[in-house]
Amino acid sequence: MQLRILHRTAYTYEEPVKYTAQALRLTPRRDGSQRTLSWAIHAPGRRTEQVDAHGNITHLLTLEEPHRDMSIVVSGTVEVSSEEEMLRHEGHLSPLAYLASTPLTTPNEEMALLAREHMSGDGPLRDRFYRLAAAVHERVRYQKGATSVDDSAAIALANGQGVCQDQAHVFVACCRLAGIPARYVSGYVCGNGSGESASHAWVDAWVDESKAWLGIDVTNLSPAGPSHCRLAVGRDYLDAAPVRGVRRGGGREVMDVSVTATTFAGQ
Repeated sequence: MQLRILHRTAYTYEEPVKYTAQALRLTPRRDGSQRTLSWAIHAPGRRTEQVDAHGNITHLLTLEEPHRDMSIVVSGTVEVSSEEEMLRHEGHLSPLAYLASTPLTTPNEEMALLAREHMSGDGPLRDRFYRLAAAVHERVRYQKGATSVDDSAAIALANGQGVCQDQAHVFVACCRLAGIPARYVSGYVCGNGSGESASHAWVDAWVDESKAWLGIDVTNLSPAGPSHCRLAVGRDYLDAAPVRGVRRGGGREVMDVSVTATTFAGQ
């Protein structure tokens, strides 16, 4: 299956910005499950490319000229395998690196209870993962605007609502409490020719007996499959954020994001 993606992020500022530095994780990962056929980034300023500790392709964007607006556009085509549901581990970090909690995934007693209720027992690990996903999906109802990117898993669980980022953080925290490495994934979920698409977040959970990651879309209660394009992975959102940076000046900021992504059969 091939995914055609167009993602635009536009910023406008009430005052001139003197300097901007952004870390862009907007290039599809070189995972065994996907292959980039074409990809382009259009943005002002200078860019340098590197691969971070998690294996994410990262560009450091710097813009040193005064500006009142800025636009970052990425586009291209990615081929995703529809055969392999499990993803073998690649990179320098051990899967055990994804056992440690972070400020955004610090567990509390409610998450410990969820982990005990849904991850204990001798049933198939895959079944337990999806029982946990269903519980998180129910406890953190999807609601745009209910949280901010700085809110932790504990805040989202207490509020009872959030977005895909929050559901992923709660699931990751519960897996780690159960002694299972889990990592946050950012990317796109693509509509089947309908144009319905979005920037998205889901989870990779480690299956030790297979020595591979199982991708789980907690928001949609489904495997992360051929309609998912993987941009970055990390311990939490901060490691995998598509765009993250700092600026000097500018005052109030307005950000507008649009994503168009469709799937189609390749040649």
